[in-house]
Amino acid sequence: MSANLNNQNFTIKEISKIENGAKYKITIRIPMSSGWIERMKFIIESNNERKAFQLDHIKNEDGFVYFSKEIELPTKDLYHYYFSFEANGKFQYYKKNNYTNDQTITPREKWQMSVNYEIPEWTRGKVMYHIFVDRFYKGRKESLIEIPRRNIHKSWDEDIQPAGDKNGIWCNDFYGGDLKGIEKKLDYIKSLGVSILYLSPIVLSQSNHRYDAADYERIDPYVGNDEDLKSLCDKAHKMGMRIILDGVFNHTGNDSKYFNEFGTYNTTGAYQSTSSPYFPFYATYISDNKVNFKYWYGFKDKVVCDGNNEKWLNYICGEGGIIDKWFSLGIDGLRLDVADELTDKYIEAIRTAVKRNKEDGFIIGEVWQNPRRMGRGYVDAGKGMEGTMNYKLITSLFRYYKFKRVDILKDALYQMETEYPLDFLNSSMIFTSTHDTSRGINHFGCDEFNEQSEWGWSPYNGDRTYQKEFRLTKEQYEIGKRIYKNYVFNLAFLPGILSIFYGDEIGMQGLGDIACRRPFTWDKIDYDLLRYFQYIGQIRNTEKHLENAEFKPIDVTENYILFERLSDIEDNLVIISNTNDFINTPIPGEYMKAKEAYHLYNSNNKTLDSYGALVLKKSA
Repeated sequence: MSANLNNQNFTIKEISKIENGAKYKITIRIPMSSGWIERMKFIIESNNERKAFQLDHIKNEDGFVYFSKEIELPTKDLYHYYFSFEANGKFQYYKKNNYTNDQTITPREKWQMSVNYEIPEWTRGKVMYHIFVDRFYKGRKESLIEIPRRNIHKSWDEDIQPAGDKNGIWCNDFYGGDLKGIEKKLDYIKSLGVSILYLSPIVLSQSNHRYDAADYERIDPYVGNDEDLKSLCDKAHKMGMRIILDGVFNHTGNDSKYFNEFGTYNTTGAYQSTSSPYFPFYATYISDNKVNFKYWYGFKDKVVCDGNNEKWLNYICGEGGIIDKWFSLGIDGLRLDVADELTDKYIEAIRTAVKRNKEDGFIIGEVWQNPRRMGRGYVDAGKGMEGTMNYKLITSLFRYYKFKRVDILKDALYQMETEYPLDFLNSSMIFTSTHDTSRGINHFGCDEFNEQSEWGWSPYNGDRTYQKEFRLTKEQYEIGKRIYKNYVFNLAFLPGILSIFYGDEIGMQGLGDIACRRPFTWDKIDYDLLRYFQYIGQIRNTEKHLENAEFKPIDVTENYILFERLSDIEDNLVIISNTNDFINTPIPGEYMKAKEAYHLYNSNNKTLDSYGALVLKKSA
């Protein structure tokens, strides 16, 4: 008698957690018509380690045979698993989509699970608004006080200054955007469907971006004060929004109370004396018989700290330290700047401090490569970050849209599907742009980008004066806007936190990583684009299943992207066009009778419009 193996009749009845530990119950049900089933095993893999658990025969009932086992697993963020068995003496593997007697099973054919790996629910699949604080909105009426080495713009309408060089003064022009300004615009932000606000650094610093702290204990006077931050957090919480602050803990400014290169502060800084109480904070090396400091990528205004030094770690992460102070004012999480340059010990200490203050506090990190391939512990369960900025995906998308790089996007999607824990993927940041990239509308409206550069958003002309003066023509803007809407529609259904960089939703321009930081143009708004972003936010907040849905890429061609989002509630097929031509809508057979849920432009289940899109839904 041969086994009649029907994938629809094989059912993983249960993989359930027992109480609060790492014990799980595995139960599988097989139709007795399949033949004589024996030696059923649950096989689980992690980091090239493989364990096989023999399941026990439990019962025969209503034409089915049941196998089950209680097992205990070490805490882990990502396991892959599948089953093996014998059917009438023939060896078989049971995997995601079919059966095979081939022992080679690809990562895509294995199921995933995590053990004791929990990420705050308020992060998964939400909409975030990323604010560069100095450039969003000035809420206070009084003039900014004069501070040495700072240039104050006379009006909000003045254009930005180009940056200096590595040895010069960088980014020292200020407009005065502040916390009160953000608080006054919360209704506007909420209209975009936002539930997370991510603020660029706000502590006293020497630059307008504030990634070079001068004093972690003081909020920059141009930004406000402790009471202003607490007020913002309180009001945001009442409106159902959370606040994430940028934590820049890898380096400080050279013009700081800790380093004090220019003698600005009434302290003995590390630059001035090796006996300074702050000297242990910094990473040093001996050369030419003298102590030298390390500078971040050679920038003399950013002095690298020692991520293994106990005094430095305690200052930031210890009880009563900087993180405790920030959380006492109401924040809900941290974005860690250059997180991949922090030591694992440092990140674990940061996590301990965050969770000490809020059990559901969130930690997301700036990591520009696939964090799963970096051989680091900072994404391990219970030790590190709970999401990263998904630069790997975004640069791949830009290369796909701009240069038709199908191969690069396919690889990025494959890595997302097979290497990222689902919760981690759904809580990582996918963005319209950031303070380190060109503006979204520029990406799609012009040909100023360098295909050979490391990142898809890098202009081929690196002259910042050129970048500052560059503007899209009216025709370029309209073309870019059509493709940009397509890209944002794509983000709406891809896994992750959809992050809107302030002003992207109104069509603000900016070629390069300085021009992208212009003041918000409150008197020049593309209301059609704004309404579209509000619509996208509404989709995200309506389709709750997307917060936890599995991601399954199906196909990428030069003309379209095809992927699924799968959940217990419903399944979605997402089709994204990447061509100016009309094309036949590529729909797999199982979706031929599915309901049309959302579409972009005049797309439907027959034809995709120029840069159109379509989402189909069917019951799970």
